[in-house]
Amino acid sequence: MAKIVGVTSCPTGIAHTYMAAEALEKAAKKAGAKAKIETNGSIGVENKLSTKDIEEADAVIIAADARVDMARFDGKPLKEVSVSHAIKNAKALVDEALAGNFTIYSKK
Repeated sequence: MAKIVGVTSCPTGIAHTYMAAEALEKAAKKAGAKAKIETNGSIGVENKLSTKDIEEADAVIIAADARVDMARFDGKPLKEVSVSHAIKNAKALVDEALAGNFTIYSKK
């Protein structure tokens, strides 16, 4: 089973952070993939991605309008979008991830 990990974060860290995470998780489930989404919200980081989570992931989706620590995703297929884009286009993002259409991220 394919595995997608991601991070959602918006400047206020309230509704949109969690809406994007939920949309991505639901889209992954419908596509037959597993998803673990870290949220960086007003109460801090929840559902933090472990090194193992990232290593096992087939793709990474960053849906953020606030700063996210990107170095940990070095060498992984990754796509970065806004939170609102993830909420509105979660299925398309997951489909693109599963098709292998993301660019390999380099922290350089």
